[in-house]
Amino acid sequence: MQTTAIPSPSDSVQRVIDALAALGHAERPVMLDAAARTAQQAADALGVALGQIAKSIVFRHVSSSRAVLVVCAGDRRVDEKAAAAQVGKLARADADFVRAATGFAIGGVSPVGHTQPPIALLDDSLWRFDRIWAAAGHPHAVFALQPDDLARWLAVQPSALSAPPELR
Repeated sequence: MQTTAIPSPSDSVQRVIDALAALGHAERPVMLDAAARTAQQAADALGVALGQIAKSIVFRHVSSSRAVLVVCAGDRRVDEKAAAAQVGKLARADADFVRAATGFAIGGVSPVGHTQPPIALLDDSLWRFDRIWAAAGHPHAVFALQPDDLARWLAVQPSALSAPPELR
């Protein structure tokens, strides 16, 4: 794994650093030498299993136009119907909506540090691992955490929001 400290973070990465500090999380984000815009790229760069990447998928909540953040394991696909059953009708979110609603560009959406609080959902597939990695506000920035951290920070209980790869 090739990582470096973040000497002068961008505004979005700084928001994540500040959010993690406020949450009492000791592990600071690191910059990967290789881009990690996808879960597979992040897993390859970190030398971990694809499922250890906590990917953040953003939808648009139809009735409120708020961002709906679904965090799930990188080797899973979010079941949009399962997510909608919990929060109401969802629509796809384009890059402009994601940036406006979260403050992050696609490929760097962190589960914490959003400019506006999203409606959050958490897939139980992450609990297969003790240690997972999430984006930290930039396609090269990531941080380590445990699944229980996400449940506590997002104040949501995990539920089944995806299917294993062989069932897709």
